[in-house]
Amino acid sequence: MPGPGELVDVVRRLHLPARGVRLRLTALYASLFLVCGAGLLAITYTLVRHTTSFAPVVQRVDPARVKAIAAARHQSPAVVFAHLRALGPTAASQRAGDLHQLLVESGIALAIMTVIAAALGWLVAGRVLRPLRTMTATTRRISEDNLHDRLALKGPRDELTELGDTIDGLLARLEVAFEAQRRFVANASHELRTPLATMRASLDVAMAKPVPQPAHILTLEDRLRHEFDHVERLLESFLTLARAQHVLVADEFTVALGDIASAAVERRGDDVSRLRLEVEQEQCPEAWVRGSETLLSRMVENVIDNAICHNEPGGWIRITPDVDGPRVSLVVENGGQLFAQDDVDELGQPFRRRGSPRTGSDNGTGLGLSIVASIAQAHGGTLDLHARDDGGLRVMITLPVAAGVPAGAQA
Repeated sequence: MPGPGELVDVVRRLHLPARGVRLRLTALYASLFLVCGAGLLAITYTLVRHTTSFAPVVQRVDPARVKAIAAARHQSPAVVFAHLRALGPTAASQRAGDLHQLLVESGIALAIMTVIAAALGWLVAGRVLRPLRTMTATTRRISEDNLHDRLALKGPRDELTELGDTIDGLLARLEVAFEAQRRFVANASHELRTPLATMRASLDVAMAKPVPQPAHILTLEDRLRHEFDHVERLLESFLTLARAQHVLVADEFTVALGDIASAAVERRGDDVSRLRLEVEQEQCPEAWVRGSETLLSRMVENVIDNAICHNEPGGWIRITPDVDGPRVSLVVENGGQLFAQDDVDELGQPFRRRGSPRTGSDNGTGLGLSIVASIAQAHGGTLDLHARDDGGLRVMITLPVAAGVPAGAQA
């Protein structure tokens, strides 16, 4: 008779999930059937054995009946009683054989029905767990970009529908929280621009007076203007980050990723010349993507800015767009100092900079690569960061390839 362990082995050989709830329920159903069937078999065997218990034949035969048989056969009653006594061992042997046959055939029937019960249990468990699989698949598809989706389980009110409603309520609260966070970032960035412009204007008025200014005032002016520029870049980064997280699709266009990279390098020609950087850019006319041209341009600009700002004088930058099946990739590599991969993995998070803490640095806002990650995610792509063995960083942006290339794009 197959036990639960043997059933698990059979399921494993059939390449079924080894530790799933469905398998455990199937094993439980089959085990319960096996135990109940074995109990029924034991009760039946006991009852049959008791009802066919053998007593001495002589004690169970009516003497008047024996005399009648003897008279009919013209034999003496003693001879008939002797024949009956001789039948005793034969009857006992026959009874034992019948009980053994009953036990064997019942065991075979129990084993067959246990296998059938396991198969039926597998089907029933799958039917019971189907809502859970639907919930799992739907929940996996839901992210911060589509928190408006709901499970919306249908059917009678039971524990599963209550669980689905609870998850829907959690998603609704998360959607409200995410939306409030994005609105706060966007509104705060807009509102802070006004006092920033006022302070900049006040500084311009103060410095425009014809009276010569002391040297320490001029130094303070340079410092304030530098900080104003830094805060303005920070606010612009906040706005871009909030916009990317909204997944705007109203201004979608089909653009060439290589052309965006070329334009970004051209706009930063002064910085490249100042640092004497060698820029190597490969061409891939097929690297077309679809999305917000403004956000995609900002994404590529941030990656190239990162490669320029964290490079060494006389260093190099390599830009490689490529197409691999349904995906378009843009790889930007640059030389520089050595970094640990654990540190590089955190650069896609806000306010993380290489080689500097969150404050006290002039090399950016710490939002550049986090904006790149958000824009890539908003367009169905990914951002991968890798520390190069000989120093520097390798940044790879992967996006879905555009469905169609505009006419004349490759001319």
